[in-house]
Amino acid sequence: MKIILNFIGIVAVILGVLGIFLPLLPTTPFLLLASACFARASPRMHNWLRTNRVFGKYLRDYENGAGIPLRGKVWILIFMWGSMSYSIWRTDHLWVRLLIVAIGACVTLYLTRFVPTMRTPPAPADGE
Repeated sequence: MKIILNFIGIVAVILGVLGIFLPLLPTTPFLLLASACFARASPRMHNWLRTNRVFGKYLRDYENGAGIPLRGKVWILIFMWGSMSYSIWRTDHLWVRLLIVAIGACVTLYLTRFVPTMRTPPAPADGE
């Protein structure tokens, strides 16, 4: 089972990194999947993912229950709905359009209602 989980985790990391550069490929779900797989199969790979300088902080915050910063949520929703709008515009099938909208609505609901929004501490006043 560890071999399968490690394989899925590696593929998910590759897809997540590609998602940074390809607008229609999501990044966050793949990195969360990779983190879950590595947590069960390879502590070394899980530690590498959590300490990665590019996305480690976001994974640690999410896994520790701190949530996602408001700015991050806004960007996620902008890019997600932008790519989904493009997909809706490009298809001629009503059922595909409805499915895309339903998926987008569910992800939006999950992100806004069930994922905590990270609170940032107030900036220090001048002179402190």
